[in-house]
Amino acid sequence: MVKRFEDLIAWQKAQDLSVEVYIQFRSLKDYSFRDQICRAAVSVSNNIAEGFDRSSNQDFVRFLYMATGSASEVRSMLYLARRLDYISADKTQEMIDCTSEVSKITYGLIKSLTTNT
Repeated sequence: MVKRFEDLIAWQKAQDLSVEVYIQFRSLKDYSFRDQICRAAVSVSNNIAEGFDRSSNQDFVRFLYMATGSASEVRSMLYLARRLDYISADKTQEMIDCTSEVSKITYGLIKSLTTNT
């Protein structure tokens, strides 16, 4: 039984994603793009954390879906970042893979919460 959101692999991977987004885009002069992708990345782990401390599995699942939506937003912005030549193709793929991994882990958590209720 997980007692703290910090112990969730989904949250840990989402934090890693946020750090990588901040590192990759910290020097970007397109401030609105940088702000949007950073906010979306942070939203992934924050939604996992916030949902974890909600009063029911149903509430937690709702926040987990929001987290996967934010991961998809980051992924979409990464494709755009590549097209705008903001990051390399290799780094884009690495980060896209990370967003996909976070989403898969989060969907697994959703499945475990919805099949046990």
